[in-house]
Amino acid sequence: MKKRGAIVTIIGIGLLMMSILIAISAIPDNALGPSDFFVSSLFEDMFDEISNEIQLLSGDFTYVSYTTSSYEIPLLWGIQIIDYQPGDEVSIKISNIFGDSYGEFLQNEPILFEVLQISQSDTLNLEIRNLGPRDVTVIAMFSEDPENSDSFTNPDSPVMNMVIPLMVSGVLIIFGIIVLIIGIIVVLIDLKNNFENKRNY
Repeated sequence: MKKRGAIVTIIGIGLLMMSILIAISAIPDNALGPSDFFVSSLFEDMFDEISNEIQLLSGDFTYVSYTTSSYEIPLLWGIQIIDYQPGDEVSIKISNIFGDSYGEFLQNEPILFEVLQISQSDTLNLEIRNLGPRDVTVIAMFSEDPENSDSFTNPDSPVMNMVIPLMVSGVLIIFGIIVLIIGIIVVLIDLKNNFENKRNY
């Protein structure tokens, strides 16, 4: 019986294992706590400011402020519920020091990112309220003009050093799956041909 199918299948499995190893090696050790995943640690150099961890009791609220240093730029802001569990929910109301509203947002997923267009230098106040039934821990992240951030324009930045290997890992996963499927098909064809040859004898 021909072994080409088995060889192709093994190559596909090898590509998949290699992609997983590359992905694991690209993720910084400080991005993973004992049981938590920190987006801010993955993309730390992308953010201009990251708040401390804030614990919110059920029904409690807190304020986080951020003062922009530029104008006519997009401001990326995000909230992560560090110890997220299904049913957790927070609301975020954003206003400036003059009381002008920048919107109200509802978050019932682990991470929420939004972009605001800032027309002038301003101080934004985020009212974060815990609407869920249990205590949660949150962090807030801010990045002015993220598209032109050093983390994306500098090829030696920590973000790019992580993103490029993850892209390679993604390509290897696609190739690995394709090769694995081809290998399985070849094995089935060889088995069929082998069975038919035996029957003809």
